[in-house]
Amino acid sequence: MKKIGFQTLGCKVNIYESNALKNELLHRGYQIVEPSEECDAFIINTCSVTNMADAKSRKIIHKMIKLNPNAVFCVMGCYSQTSDDVLNIPEVDVIVGNGNKLDIIPLLEEKLLDKSIEQKLNRVDILNYHDFEKLEVTSYDHTRAFVKIEDGCENFCTYCIIPYARGPVRSKNAEDLILELKRVTASGFLEIVLAGIHTGKYNDNGLNLTGLIKRILKEVPLIKKLRLSSIEINEIDEEFISLLGKTSVLANHLHLPLQSGSDLILSKMERKYDLNFFIKKIQAIRAVRPDISITTDIIVGFPYETEAEFLETYSFAKKIGFSKIHVFPYSLRKGTKASLMPQVKELQKKERTKRLIDLSNQLELEYAQQFLHKKMDCIIEQETKDGFMVGHTTNYLQVHIPLNQIYLKKYVMIEVTEINQGKIYGKIIE
Repeated sequence: MKKIGFQTLGCKVNIYESNALKNELLHRGYQIVEPSEECDAFIINTCSVTNMADAKSRKIIHKMIKLNPNAVFCVMGCYSQTSDDVLNIPEVDVIVGNGNKLDIIPLLEEKLLDKSIEQKLNRVDILNYHDFEKLEVTSYDHTRAFVKIEDGCENFCTYCIIPYARGPVRSKNAEDLILELKRVTASGFLEIVLAGIHTGKYNDNGLNLTGLIKRILKEVPLIKKLRLSSIEINEIDEEFISLLGKTSVLANHLHLPLQSGSDLILSKMERKYDLNFFIKKIQAIRAVRPDISITTDIIVGFPYETEAEFLETYSFAKKIGFSKIHVFPYSLRKGTKASLMPQVKELQKKERTKRLIDLSNQLELEYAQQFLHKKMDCIIEQETKDGFMVGHTTNYLQVHIPLNQIYLKKYVMIEVTEINQGKIYGKIIE
């Protein structure tokens, strides 16, 4: 039995795609092994969202080649799509872009049969690639299943390379998706996360994201919780907000990337909203879900950001009352408009990043304290090494509960009993 090693970098979409390929390889009789183990072939699914991501992808490729010098090496994903560097690594046998990831398996098999054949290159220009690739995951390692519904992005924010790496928006056929969800939930998965590069742009022959969610709720009754990995604020319409107020199956959590709390910086980023639009949407959401968890992404130290613009961001984030802020110091990405703009000094970025992380920790604690001694549904995911098991509530609070094996990977009702040193503790009441 041939052994295949895997290393996945980057986003949840990459994780989904790697899992789909693992499932297919298992179906074909291969064994999937840990990255540190000796193997016959190795697949690296790369990320290219920043220059640092490129560097990490290169580092992992070279590291794995040293660990497995005799393996057939396959590189796929965003880094292989956007950079010619991979072509110059002689040990890499197969290179696949983002529009044709399923091709990696037959190319890998061809190379395994005869290592003397020429290097296989398969780099589709996905800017002209309009079909959604039919990947499907049939098993997962966790209680939460990520299901890819969309690929590609056409926003072209000035800091981002992803539209060039992933190509145009394309969506999964709704019928195929419903069948996949039925299979996943029948296997016992309690929570589904709908994932994509630009999830809010889902469109299958006129069926938009809200219409898709309505179909899922109607046709896949075994789903306990349905969650979106992320959605842009300007893609949340009245229909979506109305649905949010009508069904408890939709998780009490939304991840809405803000990126900056300064209108000047938002315009430099070429985002599609301003602060007034953002806050009005938040108010509309909270009108139907007052205690919803709203998390966000913020880039610190973007070109042109002075202390004044940073303070605007800090104040706006505090005003919104996010339950968590994912803080990213701006990382220059060659090939983007922002890479040609005046850059903020690294020391300033580092100092501002720390201040915003401190604010995030404060807001996270304040949000969690609202639920002390309150009852919430929770999916128990795993046990820890210190006598607890950990689960996430519908509003994505991570709760530590005294270990009881019978509740692992179950959907339960819990009560939050204590918040101590940033950790949330609870007990099962149902």
